[in-house]
Amino acid sequence: MNHVFVDSGGFFAHLVSEDALHARARELFAQAEREDWHLVTTNAVVYETHALLINRAREGREAGLRFLEHVQRGLCEIVHVTQDDEARAISILRDHQDKTYSFCDALSFVVMGRLGLNEAISFDRHFREYGRVTIL
Repeated sequence: MNHVFVDSGGFFAHLVSEDALHARARELFAQAEREDWHLVTTNAVVYETHALLINRAREGREAGLRFLEHVQRGLCEIVHVTQDDEARAISILRDHQDKTYSFCDALSFVVMGRLGLNEAISFDRHFREYGRVTIL
């Protein structure tokens, strides 16, 4: 079984038909379903996705609630970040001062490393810049 991390941009593009990357995201999620991928994200990405939806999607409040309901029904595994993950993420931010990674991005990199995940559904250039992740 293929274990794949999902970033907020992946969720957003999949859920918002007006997003420029919606078609690609739909393809990836359809492939994930066909091939029985095990999708993984963090609680931080869930918070970020909800915030993106309520602030940027048409009918954002409803879209945000639908997303949370899908998460509750098992859309993907939610891994909760630990204090150690947070400390490591801050180290990444310090070590990569030439980058504009968000704290959520750095947490994603740390959790992916901790879980041995190297593939992600993401449209965030920071995942490419980090260079240790294969973007699907």
